[in-house]
Order: sequence, then structure tokens, then C-alpha cells
Amino acid sequence: MDDESPISIWFFIGVALLVNGALILAAGIYDLFHPPAHRVVLSELHAGIWWGGILLGLGIFYFFRFYPRRGSDGRERVQKS
Repeated sequence: MDDESPISIWFFIGVALLVNGALILAAGIYDLFHPPAHRVVLSELHAGIWWGGILLGLGIFYFFRFYPRRGSDGRERVQKS
């Protein structure tokens, strides 16, 4: 356990962005097909869909970019910068 390297904080930020982006995007798509009775100003821009998609894309990028990779022997591989 002493030779394990820590997991990057950016991996966890990617997970948070991915989850929040998916929730916001789902809510935006739901509002697109089931509009509320009282619409807000500029609701035709569908901000939930845009921001949900952006957050989801960033989350996917950070998730895969900083995913803790392991070698065939179970140890973490060193990434060259």
C-alpha cells in the first residue's frame, strides 16, 4: 500500500462535472418537451441543454484524461508529461 500513488483531484472533478452535466441536460430536455406553464425570459435559448452539454463534455474529458490507469501487474503506470 506504500507504493500506491494518489488519484488526481481532476479525476473527481471530472466525475462531478459529468454527473451534474447529465442531470442538467436531462432536465433541459425534459423542459423542451414539457414546457412550464409560466415561461421565463429567454427560455427559447434552452440554457439547460447548452450548459448541460458543456458540463457533460468537460466531465467526460476530465474523467478519461485523468482516469487512474493500471498496468498488467496491478500497479499504476507512470505518465510522462
